[in-house]
Amino acid sequence: MLLLPMPVAAAEPLSPDASFRQGLKAFERGAFEEAAASWAQAAKGYERARKAAEQQRALAHLAEAYSALGQYRQAAAALETAQTLAERSGDRARIAPVLSRQGTVHAALGDLEGAERFLIRALALARGIPDTALTAAILNDLGNLHMVQRRPADALDAYGESLRLAEKSGRRLLTARALTNTANALQQKGEVAEAEKLLDRAVRELQPAAPSHDVAFTLVNVGLAFQGLHAARPQPGGVLVLKASSAFREAAAVAEKIGDRRTVSYAWGHLGTLYENEGRHEEALELTRRALFAAQQVNAPESLYRWQWQSARLLKKTGAPDAALASYRRAVATLQSIRQELTVRSGELPASFRDTQGPLYFELVDLLLQQAGSQEQHQEIETSLNEAREVVELFKAAELRDFFRDDCVDLALAKATRLDIVSQTAVIVYPILLTDRTELLVSLPTGLKRVQVAVGSEALTQEVRQFRRKLEKRTTREFLPHAQQLYDWLIRPLEPDLASLRVETLVFVPDGPLRTIPMAALHDGKQFLVAKYALGTTPGLSLTEPRPINRENTNVLAVGVTQAVQGFPPLPSVSAELQALQGLFPLTSLVDQDFRLSTLEKKLKEEQFTILHVASHGQFGGEPQKTFLLTFDDKLTMDRLDQYIGLFKFRDDPLELLTLSACDTAEGDDRAALGLAGVAVKAGARSALATLWNINDPASAELVAEFYRQLLDPSVSRAVALQRAQLKTLGNPRYDHPGFWAPFLLINNWL
Repeated sequence: MLLLPMPVAAAEPLSPDASFRQGLKAFERGAFEEAAASWAQAAKGYERARKAAEQQRALAHLAEAYSALGQYRQAAAALETAQTLAERSGDRARIAPVLSRQGTVHAALGDLEGAERFLIRALALARGIPDTALTAAILNDLGNLHMVQRRPADALDAYGESLRLAEKSGRRLLTARALTNTANALQQKGEVAEAEKLLDRAVRELQPAAPSHDVAFTLVNVGLAFQGLHAARPQPGGVLVLKASSAFREAAAVAEKIGDRRTVSYAWGHLGTLYENEGRHEEALELTRRALFAAQQVNAPESLYRWQWQSARLLKKTGAPDAALASYRRAVATLQSIRQELTVRSGELPASFRDTQGPLYFELVDLLLQQAGSQEQHQEIETSLNEAREVVELFKAAELRDFFRDDCVDLALAKATRLDIVSQTAVIVYPILLTDRTELLVSLPTGLKRVQVAVGSEALTQEVRQFRRKLEKRTTREFLPHAQQLYDWLIRPLEPDLASLRVETLVFVPDGPLRTIPMAALHDGKQFLVAKYALGTTPGLSLTEPRPINRENTNVLAVGVTQAVQGFPPLPSVSAELQALQGLFPLTSLVDQDFRLSTLEKKLKEEQFTILHVASHGQFGGEPQKTFLLTFDDKLTMDRLDQYIGLFKFRDDPLELLTLSACDTAEGDDRAALGLAGVAVKAGARSALATLWNINDPASAELVAEFYRQLLDPSVSRAVALQRAQLKTLGNPRYDHPGFWAPFLLINNWL
């Protein structure tokens, strides 16, 4: 007789209260994903039970877990709902803590103005209750914000009051935090001795405290502060190193006691960094392995990649390049798997991806290029160079994703095709700036080639800055020595290969400062580079969709502002620019009062356009929020651009070309130039024609009109159309200075 198994009863779902308690326990041991899941469950349960106060509390804790994971956008969303519930209650004691958390989350997202508004309102409410401990906590957060805003005097005032109130309320942990943050602020002022005394006090405050995640993590921050003091002013006998080491070890012991493996990972990992900086590489490697193991135990990729990277550096230093290479690969793979909203330390500026994670990619690229240099077999060399290029591409996509902080890059990657395969008449050049040299990774129709140039990133950056500055002075030829020097570094080493090929177009994937200059204006001593080749630029090959422009049924929407509006000067040449388009393509135009945000949105929703031509002031800043195109009544931000033009992404025929003819990127601002480079990706356009700086005169109108005239020829690519337009402008004695014609860049698809 067959015995069937008894059916297993489904586990009863936990009550909201039980889920909430489960979240607290998980958070305390550093299991933040588990805590987030429990608190999300609790919030839903409370919502169903119509318990608004409990729902708000669960959402506030959920935001805490998201913040601990570096997922600040999710934290902000949870807090928005929590704030609505708190405001509805009218209870200041419930509203103030939520506003305070909103402030810290918005600061981490880079919205410093919004963060300050939240914190100031929270502070006013906390003072009015009054709640001494809450007021102290908010002042501490406000001090952190002032440090980010580079207002150290205001920060010290906030920390000072926070410290007095924390001591008055008897909150040791809060007192230790205020002491640590004050010490960091004093260190930046050079007051190392006073900062050291405060950190010693912070350690004493924490000694009697019961073991907890917050205590362990505060000890980690104390250790980092001691480490920062040592870096600023090393003491005889390494006293500060010993104090940092002691704080990290104490943090590890507290975290081990409560089973908080994530904080254990940070404690041992930072101690490993301390030893690495002291040249104690073998000991540092052992500590880093402990940190790796702890991070793997709790699946903490945001700390795991750090220790994989640290392990790679140490393995390289101890003479194990193959093991280092494997560790670098693991670190990049881990970093690629997580969102780039990584945790920001208190009082620090939210640093750019390039500054914080960029070195990881370039250290791996450096090692791969060195490996290629030591290999003899062609196949092995090709494999190393291909991997180096793939790592550069990963970095380019990640950097752009970090800049725009959305999924526009992922959408572009999903449909991208390799352009070096598509075009056999183009050479793609990746300049890779390293501290001791520059490497040119060149995709030739015959395969990949590596060219070394004996100039480090610092000297190259200096030359680039000088070149850009002199280029904008259209009354002198002071740019020429810099144009020739950059040609010698970036183009002359490639000439033997270029001469042997039928190359029509050079496409640059520029890095860092090279994004701020037009390659067209480099000079070989006799002529500009644009006289030899059509030129394109792209933020990355994997972000580009290759396809010649569809000239059938071309439909242009041309918009612009000629008058002085919103504090910007008039653009008198815009009328001529738009008029020149009239006879070339079927044209819809919106000028001045007709060019309003609402009208533009309506047009783009209702009609299909091939080209969008914007002749108006455009400003590209270091953050997407500071980047916009001017309409008559408002500003077309990057997010709005994405919403309006992004409609085309989901049509069979996306926007072929976005032309921005009066852009301006700040000289020397590599982040602003990154925004310009990514504008086509953000807008979902196949390519963009844009300017590095504003040319408000007839030269711009003539060049743009000639570009469109050339595009009428089906045999002419976009890059060649721009080359011919630039050469025609260069041929006019009034406009032969590159300040007039060089700032026009063709971005992304050059075909």
